[in-house]
Amino acid sequence: MPERTIEFGKFGARGIKGHEAVARQLDQLAGYIATPITARRGLLARLHYLTRTDHARAAARAAGLTVTDRTLRAWLDGRRSPSRKNLDRIERAYRRVRRENVARYLTARLNREGRGTRVEIHPVNQSQVDRPRQREVGLRHMNVRRWERIVAAWAAGTDRELDEAWVEQVIDLGSQWGQYEYVTNVGFAA
Repeated sequence: MPERTIEFGKFGARGIKGHEAVARQLDQLAGYIATPITARRGLLARLHYLTRTDHARAAARAAGLTVTDRTLRAWLDGRRSPSRKNLDRIERAYRRVRRENVARYLTARLNREGRGTRVEIHPVNQSQVDRPRQREVGLRHMNVRRWERIVAAWAAGTDRELDEAWVEQVIDLGSQWGQYEYVTNVGFAA
């Protein structure tokens, strides 16, 4: 696309893609378990979350946690500890299942019965860009009313789909939307 930035950071600007900032904010709103998985308490909390019901077990298996019930019981009882590879699988499965579980709730909260949610878009950091090449890009506010596609892409973990859904909303900024493809932060609350 001609309106997309091709060589971001060439002159020293720093930031991240807007959809990555949105995903990071949605992750904060999802309320993951704070204790790291390397601690026994964090591991047990994640395993209980993934195994407390048949539906949760099926979702964990679909998310990639394919160990036997015997192994799960041994981990829960403390007789065995998962390997580093299995810890990563547990963490990925937990995040994916948690995202799927809170997606419908987040969508409803963010849409607010059609009123939408106010979003702050913080521009890229241009402190390392030479003075003549700096652009005048300020903090922007916008109201996003349709979160379904954004939250669904975030819950599924599809980066490209999330990017397209976010750009679809940012286009509402008018002709300046390309200046906010890369940002320092995107803030909103639910």
